[in-house]
Amino acid sequence: MFQLGKTIVSEAIIEKDFVCNLSACKGACCIDGDAGAPLTKEETEILEDVYPKVKPYLRQEGIDAIEAQGTFTVSEFGEFETPLINGADCAYVIFDEKKTALCALEEAYNQGDTTWKKPVSCHLYPIRIKDYSEFSAVNYEKWDICDDACSLGKELQVPVYKFVKEALIRKFGEDWYAELEKVAATFNR
Repeated sequence: MFQLGKTIVSEAIIEKDFVCNLSACKGACCIDGDAGAPLTKEETEILEDVYPKVKPYLRQEGIDAIEAQGTFTVSEFGEFETPLINGADCAYVIFDEKKTALCALEEAYNQGDTTWKKPVSCHLYPIRIKDYSEFSAVNYEKWDICDDACSLGKELQVPVYKFVKEALIRKFGEDWYAELEKVAATFNR
């Protein structure tokens, strides 16, 4: 671990390789697991705002889940999350013709219907952020469903922090990322 400003960063984001391989996993991270995607308070407000523009992209099951549960839910631990369809798929998941899970929020963004791409927790994956009172922990989350992404990342020699560069800049800013690159340059990979 090392410190960058008010973050404590796992060395794994520099040492491990990762490039999403949707053709292999079919977007399993959006349909597996036991909770929705983590959201910030600000993102809950954004979801409420963009929902009418995203709704045309959603599957009926997603619309039904959102209209029953709301555009976000609150976990038993008081954390904000995206709602789920029958305790499984994220309510914002759609599928392409190859049955690959995609994000309706991102599709609305890509089509120019919104200016918000998706929750930063999704954008950052496989990095997970845990906020504490004095600092934020920046960790690599290893999940078996991403083994193909790890293999592709290794083949292409793309470390996790480079794969999620845009998301890290979105979360922490250009200066923070520039400092991360300086630290990464000192590592022997």
